[in-house]
Amino acid sequence: MKHALRLTIRPALVAASVFAAGSLWAQEWTTTTDTHRFMEVRNGIWLTQTTAQVFNSNALVIVNDEDVVIVDSHVTPSKARDLIASIPAITDKPVTALINSHYHWDHAHGNQEFADIPIIGHDYTRMKMATGAHEEPTYLRGLAGNAATLERLAGEIEAAEDDEEREGLEAYRAMFAAHAADFDEIVPLPPDVTMNEKMTLFRGGREIQVIFLGRAHTGGDVVVYFPQDKLVFTGDILFGGPSFLGDGYVDDWPQTLENLKALDFDIVVPGHGPPMTDLSPIEKSQDYYRALWERTAAKHAAGVSVEEAIETIDMSDTGFRNPSDVEVQRMYHRLENPD
Repeated sequence: MKHALRLTIRPALVAASVFAAGSLWAQEWTTTTDTHRFMEVRNGIWLTQTTAQVFNSNALVIVNDEDVVIVDSHVTPSKARDLIASIPAITDKPVTALINSHYHWDHAHGNQEFADIPIIGHDYTRMKMATGAHEEPTYLRGLAGNAATLERLAGEIEAAEDDEEREGLEAYRAMFAAHAADFDEIVPLPPDVTMNEKMTLFRGGREIQVIFLGRAHTGGDVVVYFPQDKLVFTGDILFGGPSFLGDGYVDDWPQTLENLKALDFDIVVPGHGPPMTDLSPIEKSQDYYRALWERTAAKHAAGVSVEEAIETIDMSDTGFRNPSDVEVQRMYHRLENPD
């Protein structure tokens, strides 16, 4: 039987401040530790971000009447440990469950630090994490990105023209090298409590719905919805602009977002970036994905090679970026392998 994850309070880490008057969260508290920044979005629901200058995902820390539920476990076990050590800055209640929004490494490769509590995720997320997670192309691209960053920094250090610039670059490279080394200890741990369409958690007076709205960023994205708080954590299915499409279902994505619109909420916490109260990105994203899929499908139907499609698909009229090589390749794969 699993037990609640108990936390040790370290008050010396805590420094509280309020956002400047006039900002979106002017009445909400932020709390910063040595490694994390917590923003209370609404009613004990905290957006939690690492302060390290490395690629990482948002986590959601939900402080309930008697316990804490976390959504997403960060990029590495080390970052997850930092998160766990920082939670006493906002509460001393025990962590009793972790929810994975999807399987991607930047959201779920801290899971092993939560092995003593239930880890909840979609069936698809469990399958992807339980079968060759270290060989996933997206994860391998992450490792390649780490290596490329270290190589780039080495070149910038060599080319630095003054001591102050060189020292700054060397300090950043040392920090990033330690971050890259943290990947060596990752042992992917899949969810051990799974769902396919919907699961509801009741924690004291709070209702937490874990909902699969359809395929989008991956085949098993879930949103975490708080009906009483009118807030939804969308993971990577919704940002202010296009998400990464390399494992995506661009053909299904607009309908998945349409299903999202059926929920009653006025705040979105995405998988990366700040909370959003402007909900117009939902429809803008739908329009982008529809147009991108139609243009890609037209090229595929005309016999245009994937290499030529990569060079010629133009989305500039949408106000958003053109797809990357891997994203066009993914869409061609979907067109040639429909399901």
